[in-house]
Amino acid sequence: MHYRFSPLCVCALALLLSACSSYAPPENLTGMSREALVAKMGPPDMERRLERESRLEFPRGPFGTQTWFVYLDATGRASRAEQVLTEQNFQRIDVGMSQDEVRLLLGRPSDVQLLGRNRGMVWSYRYAKPCVWFQVELSPQQVRSAGYGELPECDKRAERSDG
Repeated sequence: MHYRFSPLCVCALALLLSACSSYAPPENLTGMSREALVAKMGPPDMERRLERESRLEFPRGPFGTQTWFVYLDATGRASRAEQVLTEQNFQRIDVGMSQDEVRLLLGRPSDVQLLGRNRGMVWSYRYAKPCVWFQVELSPQQVRSAGYGELPECDKRAERSDG
């Protein structure tokens, strides 16, 4: 069986694939100015001042499955980048941590759900693993629990296939 794709379809697919590669910072970012980096990646979600450097935070990807932290040295030049939505970082989240400490490690959550009766909230982080996200339950003051859960749309797909 042979498939024929229209030139428009091929162009759209090429554009889509090239957009996926732009989720990450440029490979040769070392030494790039903040302005050049923002021109390439768009505005950051947050900029943090750290002890000896600053950090730009870029949530990326479909449904926010990647969050890149790009570090700028004292001169405002990019020195390194890291993708922080990893199981290694998820395991660093401990009961008793503050909301700020979680944001410092993982950046902005993909989804926030408020719990009833002012009991706090659940921050959910999508990442590269299909149908799984990492969730942090926060009381108004600190992390109450953390672990992995099934994405709601995957649960709904399973219900449809069972019926």
